[in-house]
Amino acid sequence: MDITGENFESVESLEQNSVLSMTFQRQGDETENLLRPQRLKDFQGQQKLKDNLSVFITAARERNEALDHVFLIGPPGLGKTTLATIIANEMNAEIRMTSAPALDKPKDLAGILTNISENSVFFIDEIHRLKPALEEMLYIAMEDYEIDWVIGQGPAARTMRIPLPRFTLIGATTKAGQVSSPLHSRFGITCHIDFYNENELSGIILRSSGIVGTEITPDAVSLLARCSRGTPRIANRLLRRLRDFADVIGTGIVDVDIVHEGMKRLGIDLNGLDEQDRNILRTIIEFYDGGPVGADTLSISVGEASESLEDFYEPYLIQKGYLKRTPRGRMVTRKAYELLGIPCERKMDEDQGILF
Repeated sequence: MDITGENFESVESLEQNSVLSMTFQRQGDETENLLRPQRLKDFQGQQKLKDNLSVFITAARERNEALDHVFLIGPPGLGKTTLATIIANEMNAEIRMTSAPALDKPKDLAGILTNISENSVFFIDEIHRLKPALEEMLYIAMEDYEIDWVIGQGPAARTMRIPLPRFTLIGATTKAGQVSSPLHSRFGITCHIDFYNENELSGIILRSSGIVGTEITPDAVSLLARCSRGTPRIANRLLRRLRDFADVIGTGIVDVDIVHEGMKRLGIDLNGLDEQDRNILRTIIEFYDGGPVGADTLSISVGEASESLEDFYEPYLIQKGYLKRTPRGRMVTRKAYELLGIPCERKMDEDQGILF
């Protein structure tokens, strides 16, 4: 068949564009973090989520079917990419990995979809940033396992449907509210990943310390878990930094003294708050009388992008009870005044900001 048109040069062009996803896969294999678990049984925490996923994966595997499409929702660093890899491993399937910003044109997505194998896994990170034209293509691919493609130009243009093998799309996002309803509704399995408690983080730290060959005392594990903001990525990052302190200024063992000294040098307190966290709270108190203040105004005041403020800093500050969002803006709580040692002269009305 003679296929022409500026949007579709040849079938080979789709195959060439599949290199986009394969490059991500090869780079991921070469630079893969050894601390990432590869099987569901090794994944710490999120027990309810793991139990449900285990059932869905076992059922799909016994029926020799592709797992239903999976939507992973959660803040950064909680293990969305790791879970995608684990799902592929448990399904004994290959995985193609990419991110939504890397998919620029429909032919990029078409090149990947036309080259995936039966029952394989296709992972798109930050799927809320997918362009509308690509979303439209993905709708049909997820439901009918086909894609529409325009052949030719002008009056001679026509649509051709290209069949696809059955696959599992795993979409990950930190902003579920920005994912369109039609796309969201096409995922059969939705997984909300929550912040980890200290016991779960302790298990992650113990496992990671064994992998990197660092000895750590039980008290240091508990203290480090408390400073890790409920996030495994932060826990593993702090563990590596404490290993450096232990090797250079200590005996090679991460103990309580090393944790205290390391956290002091890194500017992190025992509640997991860093300098920017405290700066955000202090700015609201000193510049805006405790709030309310809008997110854009606050981001300018603290020199932080509003996206970073909303995605990274605010969730933990709200979870720990230092900050609250009201219809009029952000406000600090009495607990924030106590943390910073600032006298609270205003009346902290818990109902402040509620109109009725």
